[in-house]
Amino acid sequence: MDSSLNAARRSRELRGVAEERVDVLVVGLGATGAGAALDAATRGLSVAAIDAHDLAFGTSRWSSKMVHGGLRYLAKGQVGVAYESAAERGILLRRTAPHLVRAHPYVLPLTPEVSRRQAALVMTGYRLGDGLRAAARTPRRLLPGPTRLNAARAHTLAPVLRADGLRGALLSWDGRLLDDARLVVAIARTAAAHGARVLTRCRALRLTGHGAEVRDELTGEEFTIRARVVINAAGVWAGTLDPQVRLRPSRGSHLVLEPGTLPGLIAGLHVPIPGESNRFALVLPQPDGRIYVGLTDEPVDGPVPDVPEVPEEDVRTLLEVLNGVLEVPVTREAVAGSYAGLRPLLAAGGRTADLSREHAVFSQDGVVTVVGGKLTTYRRMAEDAVDRAVSQGKLRARRCRTRRVPLVGAGSRPQGVPARLAERYGSEAESVHELVKEHPEEVGLGLTKGELLWSVLHEGALDEGDLLDRRTRIGLVERDRDRALPATRDVLDRFSRA
Repeated sequence: MDSSLNAARRSRELRGVAEERVDVLVVGLGATGAGAALDAATRGLSVAAIDAHDLAFGTSRWSSKMVHGGLRYLAKGQVGVAYESAAERGILLRRTAPHLVRAHPYVLPLTPEVSRRQAALVMTGYRLGDGLRAAARTPRRLLPGPTRLNAARAHTLAPVLRADGLRGALLSWDGRLLDDARLVVAIARTAAAHGARVLTRCRALRLTGHGAEVRDELTGEEFTIRARVVINAAGVWAGTLDPQVRLRPSRGSHLVLEPGTLPGLIAGLHVPIPGESNRFALVLPQPDGRIYVGLTDEPVDGPVPDVPEVPEEDVRTLLEVLNGVLEVPVTREAVAGSYAGLRPLLAAGGRTADLSREHAVFSQDGVVTVVGGKLTTYRRMAEDAVDRAVSQGKLRARRCRTRRVPLVGAGSRPQGVPARLAERYGSEAESVHELVKEHPEEVGLGLTKGELLWSVLHEGALDEGDLLDRRTRIGLVERDRDRALPATRDVLDRFSRA
């Protein structure tokens, strides 16, 4: 089965969907929409999936890069949501995406600001979370249990911690993503391998119970995609296509610190937010040397922007929280970039930080809308949406299979290829390596022209933004993006002439 997405396949399949009627049309190609396309296709349904921009253009690329077991929800008594998170984390770790999702250690420093009672409560929560891991049948070899560290051991994993008053740390383990956008690309390509027509740069102008009016954003041409049922998985934009949906978006801001800013940091950090009992800032070292620091949870009013911006107030807040546990404070100059994502939370009273992360599925007149939730549970959200679509459209379909469908790249890693490629591309690393040997010129962060060409040929990248901002994350830092632009344009020019 062919999982390659590229401009030629897009043109070919665009002609097809304009002429035929599909069982399911999915609008939105973030994690949930791509997941719905995969779910429906593996049930034997004909599927078209569209997005106004690119794969992972919206919230799905702006996450904390965590695949977590729902400990925060457990602390609020939301046991069902917490178990669902733990179960979906286990599926990703064990079966569907072990090449992209792995266990990672996190250290919570026991500073004087963390009372012994609070530390005991957090450790109790960690142990309950480990119980959820066991209930979800995730083996401990994939996700070790929590433990307490003395100050010396804490400094081994996080030498940047302030020594004065440090009485140790709590060590926990959770899942983390190599790259959230790459997860979405893998889901979409797997859907394509199972026959789904995955079409970027196609904007849904209006949904009906019989399909959608669509505009090709590359040509401006408008046409109709006919479908027996439509799934609206447009995330924070879902309400613009389905007026019955009321959302209350919340902004999660992250900082991107310069490589070398926190030298020797091996583990991630959970830093308690002052005045909050169950909220922590997250510090996560990246393979490219950068450090991500997040995240805020602030309500957002007004129109939803295509690309959210991080206000300076969020930068100051995150630096203050981080510097509260460091020996040497991080200055504003060490912040090389930033990013923010908008959570598509269901509207309700109270702070957005306290709103439930449960997802919801609505249906009316042949349109099924799925909203809420979080990246970790994308597969379950997609399953529930397709279940409803099958019922609404009276479609003949098999039961959901995605618990056991490995994503592209999830097979055995090839031998004899650079470790960086094996970690990034999994079982496809050998094929990528052949292109890298032909085009070894580095474009930034250790990435090469060969990898950019792979993204154009197989991962659906159509322009500079696709390559720099989603297939890679070079674009998170503006000066890195500027340096990579000439090489990126050269790759796109070569392919267009091929």
